[in-house]
Amino acid sequence: MKSRYINLISFIVIYILSTSCQNDMKKIDKIFFEFNENTPGAAVAVFKDGEIIFKKGYGLADLNTRSEITGETNFRLASVTKQFTAASVFLLIEDNLINLDSKLVDILPEFPDYANDITIKHLLQHTSGLQDYEDFIPDTASIQLLDHDVVEILIEQDSTYFKPGYEHRYSNSGYAVLAQIVEKISGKSFPEFLKERVFIPADMQNSVAYVNGINDVPDRALGYKKTDDGFEISDQSLTSAVLGDGGIYSSLNDMFKWDQSLYKASVLPQKVLDASWTKGKLNNGENFEYGFGWRLIEYRGYRLDYHTGSTCGFSNVYMRFPELDLGIVVLMNIRDYEALEYGKKVADIFLN
Repeated sequence: MKSRYINLISFIVIYILSTSCQNDMKKIDKIFFEFNENTPGAAVAVFKDGEIIFKKGYGLADLNTRSEITGETNFRLASVTKQFTAASVFLLIEDNLINLDSKLVDILPEFPDYANDITIKHLLQHTSGLQDYEDFIPDTASIQLLDHDVVEILIEQDSTYFKPGYEHRYSNSGYAVLAQIVEKISGKSFPEFLKERVFIPADMQNSVAYVNGINDVPDRALGYKKTDDGFEISDQSLTSAVLGDGGIYSSLNDMFKWDQSLYKASVLPQKVLDASWTKGKLNNGENFEYGFGWRLIEYRGYRLDYHTGSTCGFSNVYMRFPELDLGIVVLMNIRDYEALEYGKKVADIFLN
């Protein structure tokens, strides 16, 4: 009799969990209802307690070939890349080759005097004051910039927006410079370093820092923009080849592996991860909601570590709720939508 009672209870629990899971899936489907077999779309995944509990593609990776979006489809991560750039820098710190207080001019001495007080930490936390390189791209430019071109632009300037450490201002320039620092210190190209020290240890087999003509992106999603007549390809811009601030391509499957590497501290030691998820502090003692490659806020009463990434043709977000062991990834190959807002809607299902 007792055995039959236990079996009944187990059946009820399994039924409730199964029904709840199905309801959650239907709710997520409703969020992404507008993407279909005739549109670009999104790859969506939810990670919980070390498992992928939801993974689905909506829409097409390539409108011409009509290839569908799957868990293997690689999207340009844009600024979600910054956490990988930061990880690369910390690996060099762990190698005792540099430290957070290392001066930019000691590594790249071509920088003028305005950079004398800029440190690695300032670059990582967007407090360097470096000017936005995008503002200095000539109107006549037709060839994509690389990270070393960004450095060339910056060394031609004669000032910063503010003295290092006095303000927090998001800076793509700083992360392009960090990619060049990784190359200078390691003696390897940035894509090579990422592959050897980050992607392979995390088992991210299909992720790549894309350089046109040098390597390829497997299962690649093309970027699009919405027009009055439908959708137009919008995959590359003049800044798409700058790697440190946004040049990595990855997929749902590989982002899950990255997510798990963070819980297991298999790529970076726990002390580094804890520092990465600690809010920065200005010279006056004021805190700001950014760590080392991560935005740090509270959402619906829970700690949220996340980063967005937007560029021509792509909009992405990777969200972590560490108190719940909950992760959400939304990768979109259309810029006209804000992945963060979609990610929050998915999060609300599980936080409720």
